[in-house]
Amino acid sequence: MRAFPIRRRIFLGTALLLAGCGGRAGAPGSSRYDDLVTLFAEWRTFQQPKLLDGVPDYSAGAMRAQRRELANYQTRLAAIDLSGWPVAQQVDLSLVRAEMNGLEFDHRVHRPWARNPAFYVTVFSSQSDQPAREGPHAFGSIELWTYQFPLTPERAVQLGAQLKTIPPLLDQARGNLVENARDLWIMGIRSVSQQSTTLAALAAQVAGSNPALEADLQRAREATDAFRVWLERQASSKTGPSGVGIDHYNWHLKHVQLVPYTWQDEVTIMRRELARALARLALEEHRNRRLPQPVPVASAQEHGRRFNGAVTEYLAFLRDRDILTIRDYMDPALRARIGRFSDRQPREFFTEVDYRDPVVMRTHGYHWFDLARAANEPHPSPIRRVTLLYNIFDTRTEGLATGWEEMMMHAGLLDARPRSRELIWVLLAQRAARALGDLMMHANQMTLEEAVKFAAAQTPRGWLREDGNTVWGEQHLYLQQPAYGTSYLIGKIQIEQLLAERARQVGDEFTLKGFMDELNAAGMIPMSLIRWELTGRDDEIRVMAAP
Repeated sequence: MRAFPIRRRIFLGTALLLAGCGGRAGAPGSSRYDDLVTLFAEWRTFQQPKLLDGVPDYSAGAMRAQRRELANYQTRLAAIDLSGWPVAQQVDLSLVRAEMNGLEFDHRVHRPWARNPAFYVTVFSSQSDQPAREGPHAFGSIELWTYQFPLTPERAVQLGAQLKTIPPLLDQARGNLVENARDLWIMGIRSVSQQSTTLAALAAQVAGSNPALEADLQRAREATDAFRVWLERQASSKTGPSGVGIDHYNWHLKHVQLVPYTWQDEVTIMRRELARALARLALEEHRNRRLPQPVPVASAQEHGRRFNGAVTEYLAFLRDRDILTIRDYMDPALRARIGRFSDRQPREFFTEVDYRDPVVMRTHGYHWFDLARAANEPHPSPIRRVTLLYNIFDTRTEGLATGWEEMMMHAGLLDARPRSRELIWVLLAQRAARALGDLMMHANQMTLEEAVKFAAAQTPRGWLREDGNTVWGEQHLYLQQPAYGTSYLIGKIQIEQLLAERARQVGDEFTLKGFMDELNAAGMIPMSLIRWELTGRDDEIRVMAAP
């Protein structure tokens, strides 16, 4: 059956509202889309910090200067007359505005360069499953996973040049980190310690291959360790809250994340999702009570067999049930993320799920479809072709990956293994519990430690261990990046709403594959904007345009 068309209706009233949303008044300007693209390119250059000898400058003076100049960009954007633009181009303008609002939020509220020591952690050994690494980080991160070892002489020089920026950046951080946010400070020590561990592993990997690189590594690690010691000495003086507060959280939801809910709305939604997950789990366990529980993977051989088999089964299901248009890059994208068997005990949360039924978490691997699609099928819009700043994409990327788990269960993926259906509800409960931690931390109604204890206690089966790395790492990320912890389920709910709306609009011609083609074609942008573009309905946009 043919895919149904995307509606491109124009809403002049919405356009006028959007022209003033989050920006500043300006004289009528250009009405050409090409001028928006030009402004976007200039904005992206401006958004990056100035470099001093290759080191990003986050000093107080540099940040004051950037904040002053930001107003000029917002004024220029607000002056663009988008009357008569198709919805897709209005969506692009909304994305540029959201990014500018993200920088405004950073300067006015968030100030990661002054509050968050983990902002200065810049060395990462593994690839993020997101279009950009989660959370705020200083410009110029060192993504070690992009290097192939042994290094060529040219790549060794490139890596050495990156490592040389670490000591001066951390020296600068001592002067920049002037604010009082205890949880961010304490967890920052943990992140800096991890950077030292990563550098030590890298040093062992390149030992004996390049003296100059080894020297750069040694200096980078010494600077990291010295920075950790400095943070530890300052820790006792840090007593203040780390959350942004409810009012600022609401502004961030509306003007940066483009989410049509408030903090209180999201608290209600997450409590409902947690209760729903726990109740559904109880019902599944009752129904399956006479069936054996899945036996976890127990060896490297079994791991390879079951995980590769899971990829084969999952892709065949998507293809044979006409759920998704299958591309050649999807199979290798999933197989590349299978990983290796670990017999480490006790297991972390997601390993507990993954080792019981590898098919379940292959659904969450939609992330790798997204990244492969972006590489192989670049979006035609020059604004959507590049990765959005400030994790603005998360309701789409995290929302779809999380929602896809339950959607595929309902589509029949786990019918032959009823006990695996229980895993879906365990996953959902964990996402709701940690989202409530996000909300309560930013309202300064929970400390990070209290959020950890809450999430661990509310997650079934004791798999989210309070002494594990997963729960601490997640809550630290959500404290650093407001609304990230809620995006998994908020995005999921928005996608379910959109699916229902499109099914009603299209009627008998609706197909799930057609819907997913539409969704994927829109790009990795906030779900509220995808809904506007696919349905022509602007009610959520009007909510966010209101003062």
